[in-house]
Amino acid sequence: MLPSTCAHPSSCAQLLSAHPSEWQLATVHPFLSACQQGTITTRQFNTWLVQGYLFIIEFTRMAARLLAIAPTDHFDILLGGMIALKDELTWFQAKAAGRDLSAATTPQTTCQNYCQFMTNLADQPYVVQATAFWAIERSYNQGWKQHSPMSEPYAEFADRWGNENFSAYVKALEQQADSALAAASEQEKITAHKAFLQVAKLESAFWQMAFDTTPALQTH
Repeated sequence: MLPSTCAHPSSCAQLLSAHPSEWQLATVHPFLSACQQGTITTRQFNTWLVQGYLFIIEFTRMAARLLAIAPTDHFDILLGGMIALKDELTWFQAKAAGRDLSAATTPQTTCQNYCQFMTNLADQPYVVQATAFWAIERSYNQGWKQHSPMSEPYAEFADRWGNENFSAYVKALEQQADSALAAASEQEKITAHKAFLQVAKLESAFWQMAFDTTPALQTH
């Protein structure tokens, strides 16, 4: 159940302040710490890499659906994000190929659950989708940024999502979600709140999926 003290959030900042422990689990994890310390195993990191690529495919579809229902004054930020996602898809493919990994890997259950959550958001109003979209990007930005600098060869991953340009993009997404929350109905705010908590839960599970022992990955 949602806490009565913040049942109807009207800003992203309220969501973060209302759930510090849930957000901590989403952005601070032994997987990220091990990347920072250089102790992550190749198998663990490769699991994250290929599952992350499958996630980005579905996240790109989510971004397209968000753009389709967004207010026109939100287009510039979202279109900029779409361009970045095009580059990110190519980047993930190159990183997988460089490690002799197949980009056609079967999604694990945790990845499937996250992708299904994003698909299910298609039926939700803009405010719910915008809040979830911001939360996903914020979790990546914060998680990689606060574990920087990282040991090689992981420094470029931390730099990709922890750099100031990406941080500014996430802040712009927050402002757009805030404007949608301010105009939302009480029921929409409650649904957005639930979506935020689900993102936090799924992010934590995704890190854990990669950190846990996993089946052998398919290679070329």
